[in-house]
Amino acid sequence: MASPDDVEVEPAGAFAGDPDGLDRLWTPHRMVYIGGQDKPADDAPGDGCPFCRIPALDDEQGLVVHRGVVAYVVMNLYPYNSGHLLVCPYRHVADYTDLTQHEVDEVAALTRTAMRVVRDVMAPDGFNLGMNQGQVAGAGIQAHLHQHVVPRWGGDANFLPIVARTRALPALLGDTRAALAAAWPATTKG
Repeated sequence: MASPDDVEVEPAGAFAGDPDGLDRLWTPHRMVYIGGQDKPADDAPGDGCPFCRIPALDDEQGLVVHRGVVAYVVMNLYPYNSGHLLVCPYRHVADYTDLTQHEVDEVAALTRTAMRVVRDVMAPDGFNLGMNQGQVAGAGIQAHLHQHVVPRWGGDANFLPIVARTRALPALLGDTRAALAAAWPATTKG
């Protein structure tokens, strides 16, 4: 065992930008999420809520995959996996039990269609579906309900998220949005 006198100590910051033989994945885009950008300052509807703001944007800018009558499908800006979609009612509503029957029906239909489209385009092995109701349940934006549609592949939960708190996404969000939007059936309402 080495004694403290035998250990060479590098000065603070010695590795900052210096090649050391290690590969690193830098994800500076995550800092805006960690810092709270795009999270509503309060629970009010309107421009402060990203899910209220997105429908006013064009599809590419808003990452909208499909627009329904009372709900829409959008790429998750901070995805767990490639192809991670959100199904959102247009109406600013927080609780699933407060949705109208029409909203419940369209959110369900859009979720089913999203799964079919993602299967056709990306061939996942499975899906995680879910809504986080309330901050304690993991809702990052709790004031505007949204259904997660997360494609999963065997081995996609590798060491990166566990050790490095990093996800490796093989495609840009805009490219994935374009592929999914192009594959969305034109004849479906949901």
